[in-house]
Amino acid sequence: MVWAPEAADTPLRVLRRLETGPRGLVAADAEARLLDHGENVVPSRRPPTLPRRFVRSLRDPFTLVLLGLGLVSALIASWATAGVIVLLVAVSCLLRSNGEYRADRSTAALRRLVATTTTVRRRATKDAEPEEREIPADQLVPGDVIKLGPGDLVPADARLLRANGLTVHQAQLTGESAPVPKRALDLPEGDEHLLWQGSSVTSGSALAVVTATGAATRFAGAYAGPLPSRRGAGRRTSAFDRSVNGLSWVLVRGMLVIPPVALVANAVLRGKGLEALPFAVAVAVGLTPEMLPVVVTTVLARGSALLARRGVIVKRLSALPDVGAIDILCMDKTGTLTRDRPVLSGSVGPGGRPDPEPLRWAAVNGLWTLHLADPPAPDPLDEAILAGAPDLGEVEGLDAVPFDPLTRVSRALVRDGEDVVVVVKGAVEAVLERCALGERERRRANATAASLARAGARVLAVARGPASARTGLDAAGERDLTLVGFVTLADEPSPDAAAALALLARRGVKVKILTGDHPGTAARICRELGLEAGEVADAAGLTAAAAERATVIARCTPEQKARVVRALRAAGHTVGFLGDGVNDLPAMRAADVGICPRAAVDVTREAADIVLAGKDLSAIGQAVAVGRRSSGNIVTYLRIALSSNLGNVIAMLVAGLALPFLPMLPVQVLAQNLCFDAAQLALAFERPGPAALRRPFRLRRRAVLRFILGFGLVNAGVDLATFAVLTRVPGMEGEPAFHTGWLVENMLTQAAIMLLLRPVRRVSRPLGLATGALAVAGLLLPLSPLAPALGLVRLPVTSVLWLLLVLVLYAGVLVALTARTRRRA
Repeated sequence: MVWAPEAADTPLRVLRRLETGPRGLVAADAEARLLDHGENVVPSRRPPTLPRRFVRSLRDPFTLVLLGLGLVSALIASWATAGVIVLLVAVSCLLRSNGEYRADRSTAALRRLVATTTTVRRRATKDAEPEEREIPADQLVPGDVIKLGPGDLVPADARLLRANGLTVHQAQLTGESAPVPKRALDLPEGDEHLLWQGSSVTSGSALAVVTATGAATRFAGAYAGPLPSRRGAGRRTSAFDRSVNGLSWVLVRGMLVIPPVALVANAVLRGKGLEALPFAVAVAVGLTPEMLPVVVTTVLARGSALLARRGVIVKRLSALPDVGAIDILCMDKTGTLTRDRPVLSGSVGPGGRPDPEPLRWAAVNGLWTLHLADPPAPDPLDEAILAGAPDLGEVEGLDAVPFDPLTRVSRALVRDGEDVVVVVKGAVEAVLERCALGERERRRANATAASLARAGARVLAVARGPASARTGLDAAGERDLTLVGFVTLADEPSPDAAAALALLARRGVKVKILTGDHPGTAARICRELGLEAGEVADAAGLTAAAAERATVIARCTPEQKARVVRALRAAGHTVGFLGDGVNDLPAMRAADVGICPRAAVDVTREAADIVLAGKDLSAIGQAVAVGRRSSGNIVTYLRIALSSNLGNVIAMLVAGLALPFLPMLPVQVLAQNLCFDAAQLALAFERPGPAALRRPFRLRRRAVLRFILGFGLVNAGVDLATFAVLTRVPGMEGEPAFHTGWLVENMLTQAAIMLLLRPVRRVSRPLGLATGALAVAGLLLPLSPLAPALGLVRLPVTSVLWLLLVLVLYAGVLVALTARTRRRA
């Protein structure tokens, strides 16, 4: 059944064609249709296979340069050098592609845990009453009747049966940047009665019948591929990604410069020409951190898996370093610092005296909004009001529009006896704008609301006025209303919030509350939870400097939340935003890291980078710790690999000019590089110490380069001292003995560097095994069957003892320098 509704189709005609009704499909019919139509999944490109990932990994800049150097080696018939380079590239690409494949597969499995669901009406049998249930969106079939509310993603193409204040964002399909109003007209014109898969509900509620799913949807026809980026194509890369990319290109330029410099130097100073090219190529390869992409993928995949076991789902692996760098976390207070269920605390008139009328009319508004607008989930505020409301009398509901985060009010049209009345309930400022009040009355009403809010209550204003049943609800015409009074509610602090805030403070993360409530309401919750309220600011006219100082920013609209986040980022902060509603979406997109609970509305959950199993702030503290650990491991690898590589390259270039022979054969340089790379993979499994978790972690490229240059020069100095020792130690005469001695010393010192240049003293089991294997390989290679092929010879015992002495002195220098570096940090 592939069918598209025509513009003039009435709801009844659509339902008949689809062989369904307003009560929904029978469960057995739905299962049969699912077999006929298949799952409601947009056809997309299949995930790349492992061989395809391998080929794609060859496009890495390091790999391309290495292949270029290998090609040069092959052209001059240096087959050993070319062979080892190809082996390095193959191992790196194989490990990287396999790691990416496994990481993507794990991430896809995690994403299925937070897949979009839809509220659908179905019946057990033909004569049974319909039941509303949540089902995965991919199980929808044509003829299903679905309910939609603010923040829901439209799961399939549908025809509206009923709509209340419905606006839909459908820019992905039509290019319209502003939300588009939709109406359930019997005789429609255009497409205002149609909903398209891929759009999202901005405000209002709707009941609709699914007309097309999967490949038959308009979205599937418009896009031959996966859903466009949820965070927008213009999203900037993180500071961590930019720093790593910057370091990579610095190294690539160094790799391209070294061979010609080495050739010219050998030609001018030693009369050597192309015969020195294999050595120059090998030295350039020695500078390359071939395992960087592999280490990054492994570290991030392990961090994601660790968080998944704790109920935190990382949808974007590259978000982990961003989480570790967070120094400001913005959030609303409702549902995070407080429970989702507020409690009714009072009802007062405009002057502040107790009065049951505001509560009665607020309950009328809530009751008919719930029944006529039919939102997918009841508003907790309305539930609290209805639970404590008095008798409502004979009031008949005619129409209703649920709470809209943009207008900040809900509206109900009711018949009270012979009168038709519009009842408006919502934020104090938004309701007072609609009231006919004199200056004195307005000041008194504002003072009453402010007094209630300063006492810590959540305050809702209630107004009513005459209306027409014929014209219905008209936001433009809702003016000159009569203020009935105010309803107050109390928020109960979440029992786990205080401990979670203390944990974030210990992690160096400052929490900012961005709320639509009065400043006094948010400040009271902060005091109860032990959070230093500091400066409390109003979002209206807020400057960037004030946003940075304030802990509580009140009366925020969705766009003002986003402006605050952008201002904090512009000031140099890394900002996370925790939200769960459609009104949080602009701020979430503006933040470095978007975080939401699993129960968040669809569109917010789709935009988030991190999804929590529940509204648990302590889970964010765990994510911050894992993010910092991941970033720390990557930076530790960069420091160790690059400083040791740089030292070896400098030493080999200098020694190549000072000695009458090459300090190491090209195949030996590449063989030791292969051993180094294999051992350095263990750095991905490190556990940084507590100090690394106390403050936000940022990869500062200049600091890393200074570290690399400083310790690289130290390594080069020790290597040159090793040359001096090797040329004077008995039994080390001749090129083979010298080459063997320096290769052994290099592998031993590399093991020492991996142990001593880390920010913590504790040695993990993987690192202990890797460094031990590297040291043993260095000592045994001259004795192995590979020795003749590598040009190595057996060393006298006395020579080995001299090398061990140099190693001990080198380790002493490293211990002293690293201790000094830690004290400065």
